[in-house]
Amino acid sequence: MNEAYRVRASTLADASGVSEILAASYATLLAAHYAPDVLARALPFMNTANPKLLACGTYYVAETGLGTLIGCGGWTHQPPGSRNVVPGEAHVRHFGTHPDWTRRGVARAIMDRCRAEARLQGVTRLQCYATLQAERFYNELGFVTIGPLQVRLRDEVDLPSIRMLCAL
Repeated sequence: MNEAYRVRASTLADASGVSEILAASYATLLAAHYAPDVLARALPFMNTANPKLLACGTYYVAETGLGTLIGCGGWTHQPPGSRNVVPGEAHVRHFGTHPDWTRRGVARAIMDRCRAEARLQGVTRLQCYATLQAERFYNELGFVTIGPLQVRLRDEVDLPSIRMLCAL
């Protein structure tokens, strides 16, 4: 654990803080990788904390000693938008770091927690639908790029993304 922050399981009470992180993170960090019209359509669906994730027990937040949330992310056995479970496989979900805290190990610390907990539950590989901006981050953590995909956010909103895998 870093002295400046700690990683803990999220709760429903974290909803507004997680939404603030996602909004700040995605609007700032994705701007260089997506056309403005794509972001304008996608961000309203990406910037809100998912209550099911917050309560699932495998979604985490990083918070400072003063209780300010600075990062979030987690994993589930089901892929986003599906109920299909593949034995031994889990899916990285809704990572974000406040722009003031990037490059300080926050997302890495959350991913370390995800890996450790996933291993304890018998997961042998993680799958990730990464934003174009996040591909390098996941590569640095041992994820292999499989190829491009379109992530359907809502009825007519698709976000160009990258499918990635990592053995645990």
